[in-house]
Amino acid sequence: MLRRCLTSPLATAVVLFLLLTGSAVAHPGSAVVDDGAIDSAVEAAHQHGHEEGHLPPGSENVDLIGSVDVSPPEGGIADVAVKGDYAYLNAWLPYCPKAGVHVVDISDPTAPAKVGFIRANKNSYHGEGAQVIHVDTKHFDGDLLFVNNEPCNSAMPYDGGANIWNVTDPTHPIPVARGVGDWDRINPRVEHPSSTASQSHSVFAWDAGDRAYMVLVDNEEATDVDIMDITKPWAPVMVAEYDLNERFPQIVQSDLGDFSSFLHDMVVKEIDGRFIMLVSYWDGGYVTMDVTDPTNATYIADNDFGNPDPEALESGLTVKPEGNAHEAEFSKDNDYIVAADEDFSPFGVTPRNTSEGKDFNATQGSGTPQIDDERSLSGDVVWVGQACDADAAVPTAPSTPSGSQIALVERGVCTFTEKMGNVEAAGGYEGVIVFNREGSDGCSDLLNMSIEGSIPALFVGRDVGWDLLDLAGYNDVACRASSQPTPATPLGTVGDAVTVTAVFDGWGYVHLFRNGAGKLVELDTYAIPEAHDPAFASGSGDMSVHEVAMSPTRNELAYFSYYAAGFRVATIEDDQLVEQGFFIDEGGNNFWGVEVWQHGGKEYVLASDRDYGLYIFEYTGD
Repeated sequence: MLRRCLTSPLATAVVLFLLLTGSAVAHPGSAVVDDGAIDSAVEAAHQHGHEEGHLPPGSENVDLIGSVDVSPPEGGIADVAVKGDYAYLNAWLPYCPKAGVHVVDISDPTAPAKVGFIRANKNSYHGEGAQVIHVDTKHFDGDLLFVNNEPCNSAMPYDGGANIWNVTDPTHPIPVARGVGDWDRINPRVEHPSSTASQSHSVFAWDAGDRAYMVLVDNEEATDVDIMDITKPWAPVMVAEYDLNERFPQIVQSDLGDFSSFLHDMVVKEIDGRFIMLVSYWDGGYVTMDVTDPTNATYIADNDFGNPDPEALESGLTVKPEGNAHEAEFSKDNDYIVAADEDFSPFGVTPRNTSEGKDFNATQGSGTPQIDDERSLSGDVVWVGQACDADAAVPTAPSTPSGSQIALVERGVCTFTEKMGNVEAAGGYEGVIVFNREGSDGCSDLLNMSIEGSIPALFVGRDVGWDLLDLAGYNDVACRASSQPTPATPLGTVGDAVTVTAVFDGWGYVHLFRNGAGKLVELDTYAIPEAHDPAFASGSGDMSVHEVAMSPTRNELAYFSYYAAGFRVATIEDDQLVEQGFFIDEGGNNFWGVEVWQHGGKEYVLASDRDYGLYIFEYTGD
C-alpha cells in the first residue's frame, strides 16, 4: 500500500496543545480565567505532518493483513477500541465540529470496511478514551462503548465527562448516557454551567460482577480520578474522587517538582480476585491501587523515575528524567508492567541566572519559537507587570547592560497570548518569562503554556520570578494562602541576567517494571535507536512511543504504537525488552492507538493511524 507523505503545517487549533519540555506540570485550581494553562491531561497534537520527511518504509516479522482509509483531516484519528468483529476509531479535534467515532467491520481482517459513524456531542470530541466491554448486571446485559468528551472550543457550551453507547448491535448504536461525569466541581479552572461535567481526557470501564464502574480523567480538578458506578449505565453515580498526590504522597518525586503530576490514563484488571487499577500519573509515575472497593482505593505501588534518566544514559546523555507517565499495561501473568513514557520534545531547556550563577527550572510555551539546538535566549529581565490591557502600558524595552531584554511578566487577569501580544507591541524584547500567580494552584508550581507569539516564551515558578527581580521574603506557604502579592515595583525595573540554552535529551520511550508492592523495580528501558540520535531531533516526525498493548496469550509479548516510528513489537527476555519486529508504510505512519484482537484462532493487532485510519497487523516472529 502506498501512503501519502504529509508535509503541510498543522492547523492552528491543533498546535495550541501541550509540548512537554522536561519540566514538571502543575494542577488546575481556583482561577476563573482560562489563561492558556496546560495543566491537565490534554493530549499533545504534534504529529508526523508537522515535519518534512519520515523514516524509511519497511517491515520485519510483521505482516500487514488489512487496512481501511477513512479519509480523515490531517491528524484526525485518535484512539482505537475493538470488540468482536468491530473496531471503533475516535475522530477527534481536527474533525470539529463534526467529531465522533468511525465504526469499522473487521470480520474479514483482509478487507475491513467502515459501516457507520457515531456523532460526538455538539462542540465536543473524543480522543484518548475509547473502550468497548460487555457489561452484565441485573440492570443491563450487552456491549457498551465508552468515549471521553473534550471541547472543540472551550469558550462555547460543550458536554464534558463521557458518553456511553449500547453497541450490542454495532451497526445500530443506541445512546445510553451523554456527558456524564463530575458536575460538582470544586474550584474549577474554568467556570462552566453546573449542568456540564468536567471535560475528560480518558475513560475506562470494568464489570465487577454485581456492579460495574468507570473511571474518568477529570481535566479541571486536582481530584482528577473520578470513579462512577454504572451498574445502571443510563444513570451513572459518582462514588469517589481522588487526588493521588494527596492520598498517596509517596508518589511525589521531589526532583521532578512537588505537586507536579496528574492523571493521564488508566486500566483496571482483576488480579487474584481483586480489581487493580494501574494509573499513569505523569510525573507522579505509574501507580497501582486496589479499587475492589472504589470508595476506598488503597495504595499498592508506584515508581520513581531514575535520575539521571537511565535510557538517555545508555546513549551517553546525562539528563534529568522527564516523568511523563502516559499509558501502561500489566503483562498476561501480571508479573510485569510495561509502560509508555511520552515525550514530544527531544530538547530540554537549561535556564541559568547568570547574575547569581545558578540554574532554575522552566517550561517553554507551545506556540512560540522554541529554544533548541539552533536557538538560545539571553538578556536582562525587565519587569512589565501582568502585561494586560487593564494594566499600565508595557514599557518599551529599556537599555540594559547586556544589550538584550527579556520581559518578566506575572501570571493573571488575561491570557498568556494577550500578555505576549502586549509585550510584542511594546517592542524591543527578545523573549518573555511568565512567573506563576498566588494561590493553591500557583506559586512555585510549574505548568505548560498554550501561548502564541513570535519570540520565545518561558514559564517559571513565582519564587524564581521574585528571585530574578531580587525581591526578598518569598514564602511559599503565604503565597499558597494568597497572602503574598508581588511588592510594588516600578514597571521597567531591570533585574538579573539570564541565559537559556537547550540540551538534547531524546524522545519518549518504554519502561519495564517488576510488578509488586511498594516502589516498583525498573528492570529495563527500551527506545528505538533514532530516539536518542540528535540527527532525528527533527525531519522525521515524532520519535516518541505513545501506547502499549500486551498480548493476552503470551506473557512476554508487547506491541507499541510509536507515532512516526511506526508499529513496533518487543518481547521480554531475561527481564529485558528486546525489539522483535516493526512496520512503517510507504510515505510514513503516525500511529496513536494499539489494541490486540483475537479472531479465527489468531492474534491480530489493530493500530490507528492519525492521518489515515485503521491498520491490522499480525506478528510473525517466534
